[in-house]
Amino acid sequence: MEPPSAPPRGGHVPWQELLLAVSLLTFWNPPTTAELTVESVPPNAAEGKDVLLRVHRLPGDLVGLSWFRGASIAPSRQILSYVVDTQVTIPGPAHSGRETIYPNGSLLFQRVTLNDTGNYTLQIVRRDVEVEEVTGQLRVFPPAQTTALGLQILVSLGFCAK
Repeated sequence: MEPPSAPPRGGHVPWQELLLAVSLLTFWNPPTTAELTVESVPPNAAEGKDVLLRVHRLPGDLVGLSWFRGASIAPSRQILSYVVDTQVTIPGPAHSGRETIYPNGSLLFQRVTLNDTGNYTLQIVRRDVEVEEVTGQLRVFPPAQTTALGLQILVSLGFCAK
């Protein structure tokens, strides 16, 4: 028996359909799980201003969360913890009294200082006891200052304008 000289009625040979399916699967990237991220708002803060470390894509199945100073988890660096079921906030050894934790995981710094500059790590614990960590950065700069020369120019201009 000889192979058919014309393709089947659909116009495709079955192996071409298989090849197409394999090609599509090779290049198809399934959607990844939403990744937890931290954003500093504003990204660069002047000393004395408030800064929010805003958490994005926080999962909904949480038992609790904790913020730590630095890029790693250490009990002595714990700033604040939040227990979801009881809505209780627990200060840690690194809490200065200027930080506030919110149920959405964000951490507010009031009146930042140059010493606040650095990394901060959020640790979340899910109901299935899975632990996740993400680190964000806080950058604080000295406020802009008027120099003596600038002040002298302003005084001179004011004097000339009279």
